[in-house]
Amino acid sequence: MKQEPTIAIIGLGYVGLPLAVAFAEKYPVIGFDINEQRVKELQSGKDGTLEVSGEDLQRVLGKKPKGLLVTQYPEVLASAQVYIVTVPTPTNKHNQPVLTPLEKASETVGKVLKQGDVVIYESTVYPGVTEDICVPILEKYSGLSFNKDFYAGYSPERINPGDKEHTVTKILKVTSGSTPEAAQYVDRLYASVITAGTHLAPSIKVAEAAKVIENSQRDINIAFVNELSKIFRLLQIDTQAVLEAAATKWNFLKFTPGLVGGHCIGVDPYYLAQKAMEEGYNPEIILAGRRMNDGMGSYVAHEVVKLMIQKDCHVKGGKVLVLGITFKENCPDIRNSKVIDVIEELEKYNLHVDIHDPWANPTEVNHEFGKELLVDASQIGKNYDAVVLAVAHKEFRNIDVASLLAPKAVVFDVKAFLDPQLIDGRL
Repeated sequence: MKQEPTIAIIGLGYVGLPLAVAFAEKYPVIGFDINEQRVKELQSGKDGTLEVSGEDLQRVLGKKPKGLLVTQYPEVLASAQVYIVTVPTPTNKHNQPVLTPLEKASETVGKVLKQGDVVIYESTVYPGVTEDICVPILEKYSGLSFNKDFYAGYSPERINPGDKEHTVTKILKVTSGSTPEAAQYVDRLYASVITAGTHLAPSIKVAEAAKVIENSQRDINIAFVNELSKIFRLLQIDTQAVLEAAATKWNFLKFTPGLVGGHCIGVDPYYLAQKAMEEGYNPEIILAGRRMNDGMGSYVAHEVVKLMIQKDCHVKGGKVLVLGITFKENCPDIRNSKVIDVIEELEKYNLHVDIHDPWANPTEVNHEFGKELLVDASQIGKNYDAVVLAVAHKEFRNIDVASLLAPKAVVFDVKAFLDPQLIDGRL
């Protein structure tokens, strides 16, 4: 295991690119992605995910002999000694784990793997995937023997898209390795760039499990407050006021209700649930939390329509403005956004829905959801029968929502973001 390695990052998305840039400050780094458009974008010094500034990216692109080389050609990876896999691990329409990107990435690495190399996985998986699924692929395509000719590690990603405070080097990193020596090597490698420090887990399976329960825990906690929101709305009690009062107790965890999308909290629990069911255990709490959170989009839409009926608003053929379609605020990421559930449910009532989001890419929105996007605030119409604040983008502070409303209209605030005097309902 080379002490001053060339590092290859496989997958240059929200996770891989910030990691590649961090390592490129101290090591020669090869950034690999199969998306030709993404590669060209990064080679030009621009990051469409907005996770890395143009200045930081351009600095490491031009750095020699260290720095970052971005490529779509897998043969270039052969000069590396450490491979870090950061590809997505989604679920299918049945909420079952899809390991195809991980398997294909392992094939790519296996074809260039050499004696003494180390392969580290960061993709979120259920315990056992690295050693039981990925390693056999590496052995098959390399012809090498695990823990004799090459080694493996797992260090779960902890990227928080859109967060410019908790960036990759400022979040403590869990590390692990397939042998004690490999574990120490992986830990030292990350410790050389992660200023927040590292935590060396006793095994790869422990590190995999730690990652998958982080987001499962958040999912369950949010599901709990989503259920509270439903109860308190029936009781005509302000959920936000209840949470503020309860939060005065020192050990109360102040989670807030909302739509749970994205590639982490809305996906990871299914990986753990799948593994549990394979072992003959039905994970009741995890799946109950998922059902609650997956149903919140349609719940919001139904509450909006109920309020419209109560106010004698125009429903059939009416107009609704939805503010925000990304999965979270101040971030262009639309992966697994649950705002689309709100939109599609509203459309079932024959409502016409306009979508405004200054962060989302209109081409991506059209490709992913088949919806047209109003990118600029000047495109927003007037006389809406309802406005739904779905995402708390900072730009929405500048919108005069009241001026957009028809004489009888409903304003529903999913994020408790707008002036309480303006709204008719919120979670």
